[in-house]
Amino acid sequence: MPGIGVRYDLTTRESRRLSVIAHRDGGRTLSAYRKEDPDECALSTRLTPGEAEALVGVLMPSHHSPNLLSTTELGLVAERIELSSTSHWNGRVLGETRMRTETGASIVAVLRRAEAIPSPTPDFRLAGGDELIVIGTREGVETAAAILGRE
Repeated sequence: MPGIGVRYDLTTRESRRLSVIAHRDGGRTLSAYRKEDPDECALSTRLTPGEAEALVGVLMPSHHSPNLLSTTELGLVAERIELSSTSHWNGRVLGETRMRTETGASIVAVLRRAEAIPSPTPDFRLAGGDELIVIGTREGVETAAAILGRE
């Protein structure tokens, strides 16, 4: 859209058409079209840059992670954390991480290639490419990810 910005169109699984115009000034126009007549706009609203950012925060909160497996009413999360080949822990045993002591989070399984290793023991040797399933509080899991990411 010359002089205005860029238009993005989306058709939902329910065949509803949505569009967002990203204006050059940072604002956004969000439009929704009628299901029975996809050319007729049912709603159109202009958002300031701050309002657009707030909407993104609601649609994709900062605590969201694509690796998140589950959240419970108890405040626990389970997340997959990949151990890089350059990690300080590559080739070391799990017990050396002192994970539960340092974070309160537990490594409940390791996914290695096509194999799942449930309840790895402290003498389990970690390897680059392992995906560790970590359960704990949000803060504990984030701290665990930082520890495991250490190079």
